[in-house]
This record gives sequence, C-alpha cells and structure tokens, in this order.
Amino acid sequence: MILADTSIWIDFFRTETKVFVEFRSLLEKREVVSLDCIFGELLQGASHQRERKLILEYWDSIPKITITDLWVKAGSFSSESRIISKGVGLIDCAIILAARSVGASIWTKDKKMNGVLATTERYQP
Repeated sequence: MILADTSIWIDFFRTETKVFVEFRSLLEKREVVSLDCIFGELLQGASHQRERKLILEYWDSIPKITITDLWVKAGSFSSESRIISKGVGLIDCAIILAARSVGASIWTKDKKMNGVLATTERYQP
C-alpha cells in the first residue's frame, strides 16, 4: 500500500514521465490510498473547473485512510517528537501518522519528510 503526497499527485496529473507510468500502475492495482488533506491541497491549486473535476473523480474512486482525531494526533506527534524543528509541517505529520496506522509506504519528493522517515517507510519506485 502506497500513500503518495501532493507532489507525486501533481507530477502524475502533469504526466511527468518518471512518476506517471509507475503511479498509474499502482493506481490500476488499487495499491494507492489517500487522505483528504492531500486532495484538499490538490484542489487548492486547481486552476480551472476541468482540473477540479478530474481531482474529484480520483478522490471519489481511491481508497481513503480515515483516522478519528487525525489532526489532534498529528499536532501531538509534531510537538512530542519536535519534528517541526526539522521542517516537517502538520500536514506531513498527518501523512506520516496515517501511513503508519495502515502500514503504507510514503511516496514523496519532500527531502525534509524523507529525512524523518525510516527507510522501510519510504516508497522507492
């Protein structure tokens, strides 16, 4: 199971070759899960209705990780581990906690997030 962050989805939607082929294959195998905050970021950056529609179509069809009080847990995790001092924000903390809760690997290009993840928590295409 793979939890791709916003940057990977953006590359996929832009059909960036290095990401597109691998990610499409993972989606077809239903190995990708997501969170509402990731799709919220995608929608925030959508520049027109066609993009919003495409993003929402993926959102409707993709398996989701649902965790009660995720944002409170992410805030506690951030505070207790002092992860913010490493440049990892609240959304990334939520992504880390969600992935850990279901045993998913995280696919991200974010160097700061990759810096706090164990090798086994990172997806390496």
